[in-house]
Amino acid sequence: MRRGSGVEDSVMGVGLLAGAANVIMQLSRPGVGYGVVESRVDSGNLFKRPVKRTRTTITYIAVATLGTDEERRAYRRAVNAQHAQVRSTERSPVSYNAFDPELQLWVAACMYKGIEDVHRLFRDISDPAELDEIYRFSAPLGTTLQVREDMWPADRAEFDRYWNAQLDEVHIDDTVRELLHDVAALKFLPKPLSAAFGPLNVFLTTGFLPPRFREEMRLPWTSRDQARFDRIIEVLSAVLGRSPRPLRRFPFNLLLWDLRVRMRRGMPLA
Repeated sequence: MRRGSGVEDSVMGVGLLAGAANVIMQLSRPGVGYGVVESRVDSGNLFKRPVKRTRTTITYIAVATLGTDEERRAYRRAVNAQHAQVRSTERSPVSYNAFDPELQLWVAACMYKGIEDVHRLFRDISDPAELDEIYRFSAPLGTTLQVREDMWPADRAEFDRYWNAQLDEVHIDDTVRELLHDVAALKFLPKPLSAAFGPLNVFLTTGFLPPRFREEMRLPWTSRDQARFDRIIEVLSAVLGRSPRPLRRFPFNLLLWDLRVRMRRGMPLA
């Protein structure tokens, strides 16, 4: 059954359940993966500053999809200041630069892919026109930073061609895989919390991952696992369908409000 229409629910808090899966997808490109593994920006390190890093990521999605042009420009400046420190060294196994528009395009494509997949799961969307509308709505995920508008695929058909071609570039080695397993297992949280919720999050993460990425992560998945995952999604979808829009958008709406407060007060944005 359809739950909502158009872009009204394009940003849904329930999508954060797929957050670790999306991180895995983004970091599956070696240039992105090693950019995170070797990053010298401690303030953006999930394992050192989990609250700040999570807030920054969610705020980026919120401002890119729900913010104004002025807010996007302000957040771009803040993110660029952090990205300026993320570049490979002579000891890096791969070359990377956080300002590389091709790598940024891949990260933005993963974010959009996550939004589309979450909508297909939780809202049971099959109308191409509605999916096209969500795609157009999601374009600023890329163009808010260094991705030029002409680089963002013009429509979903072009996006699918780009996505399928880029899968050939996907490779997760042991170093990046270890980091990503820790992300999925919530090892950045205090031990009691990671012990309590980590196994469930690994299961959900595996369920949200497309098969290509499960293989790279060496995560097993059976038909029984899929049936259990489908039951969880069905329950959550029922709850989502009965929730008011502000609750469906939480915490994206809260962090967009927080950004606006920070801008008014001249506080750091990222």
